[in-house]
Amino acid sequence: MNAQRARELGGIAQNLRITGLKMVQSAHSGHIGGAFSLSEIMSVLYFEKMNIRPEDPQWEDRDRFVLSKGHATVALYPTLATRGFFPIEDLSTFRNIDSYLSGHAEMKHVPGVDMSTGSLGQGLSTAVGMALAAKQLGKKYTTYAILGDGEIAEGQIWEAFMFAAAHKLDNLIVILDSNKVQLDGTIEEILNTGDITKKFLSFGFHVISIDGHDVQQIAAAIDGGNATEGKPTIIIANTVKGKGISFMEGKSKWHGKTPNDEEFKIAFEELYNKNLKLEG
Repeated sequence: MNAQRARELGGIAQNLRITGLKMVQSAHSGHIGGAFSLSEIMSVLYFEKMNIRPEDPQWEDRDRFVLSKGHATVALYPTLATRGFFPIEDLSTFRNIDSYLSGHAEMKHVPGVDMSTGSLGQGLSTAVGMALAAKQLGKKYTTYAILGDGEIAEGQIWEAFMFAAAHKLDNLIVILDSNKVQLDGTIEEILNTGDITKKFLSFGFHVISIDGHDVQQIAAAIDGGNATEGKPTIIIANTVKGKGISFMEGKSKWHGKTPNDEEFKIAFEELYNKNLKLEG
């Protein structure tokens, strides 16, 4: 990836944050922290790497995507709308009682959503099933799943890891949003998961650790996962919760809190200023 393309993807990521913040402002609700840690990952997946057709969301040979940390729709919906799956104007209805854009993504209502998620720990099992189905049907698509690092405390996650490795699902790429903060505090405080690299290696995964805000590293890691044969890949994306807004970064209270008017003003100023730097 050349420098120009990297700047473009970085700009897309920043625009996803701005669009997501507008959604939260309109709804007076939404999970900002764990969505903003995903922006660069979503930019690279949907605007560079995934084989998809927004005009045909159910295209049989599309790559699949499962947002296992299903509350991070403030990252997902702006991505899908910007990519062309549904009108971007509809984002202003986020979390309205009569809107199809609920707080957790629903596959029956939102074009481009491959799996309804919300109960943490369950999305990965579905992604594993999608990857296994592709193998059995002779399909070439890749299944991507994004997990939260608080989510991996769920036992079902590790059952899915064992199954994926046992069945040599090299068409599965798991991305761990390792922002090291969850709802009530840091991962270390609540349930320290220890050396996750060693854990994933011991479960039979190809493991890649990256800066989850560096679009070039994200793209290279995805390429590495797709080139790996005989085992699934997990990309440990080291990220910052609330990335891009100084008073939110790394703070658990911004997991799902809505800013007040003054905080919104500061947040938008910081995001727009960063955008100007990227464009310059």
